[in-house]
Amino acid sequence: MTRLSVNLNKIALLRNSRGRDYPCVTDFARRVIGLGVRGVTVHPRPDERHIRRGDVYQLREMLGDYSDVEFNIEGYPSPEFLALIEDVKPDQCTLVPDAPDQITSDHGWDIPQNLKLLRDVTSLLRQVGVRSSVFLDPSAAMAEHAPAAGCDRIELYTEEYAEAFGGPDQAEVLDRYRAAAARAMESGIGVNAGHDLNLDNLARFLEIGSVLEVSIGHALIVECLEHGVEQVISRYLAICNS
Repeated sequence: MTRLSVNLNKIALLRNSRGRDYPCVTDFARRVIGLGVRGVTVHPRPDERHIRRGDVYQLREMLGDYSDVEFNIEGYPSPEFLALIEDVKPDQCTLVPDAPDQITSDHGWDIPQNLKLLRDVTSLLRQVGVRSSVFLDPSAAMAEHAPAAGCDRIELYTEEYAEAFGGPDQAEVLDRYRAAAARAMESGIGVNAGHDLNLDNLARFLEIGSVLEVSIGHALIVECLEHGVEQVISRYLAICNS
């Protein structure tokens, strides 16, 4: 079984466009939790273009009512971000190598080039009781370095798979994800995944096996607009539970 974590960034982006608390990020989180979702994700960026620091604290308070729902916070490990993580203490912190003005995550970490930073950060996270995950491209060679980084999990960046889905390169690309996941798991590192996964391509991706969590936001929110929240969440959970 794979845990579905709903990324709430696009709900916050829609909210911010009108200057009111509508739609409410925490209300939407409660709604999907009520439909069976057991994970929520946010990626608070320095410019607060979508999720704001206040949202993070409100979600942490709200999730106190749901002991079985995990809170995942993504971000670049700046001093300000790490101070937020130490204060909020989510269940998981996913480290991404994003620049402050980056529109969205578009590559994984080069672990050897950032080894000291990652080791220092994962050590800090362990001290405060937060599970660490490191965003990686689908490379078995890079996944082999994950234990040295001290992380508990990796999150495979799945845009390359999404672009290849349904095309002639799909099988070859998926094999690289399978190899990266296998290399991580051989070292005792758990495997998450996320980015551009959707109702069409998720089931095939999960055939690589042993994916503990998928974080899905942009596509899921668009699909909710097209088909309704209840139907979309039900379909995602059916895929993850199968």
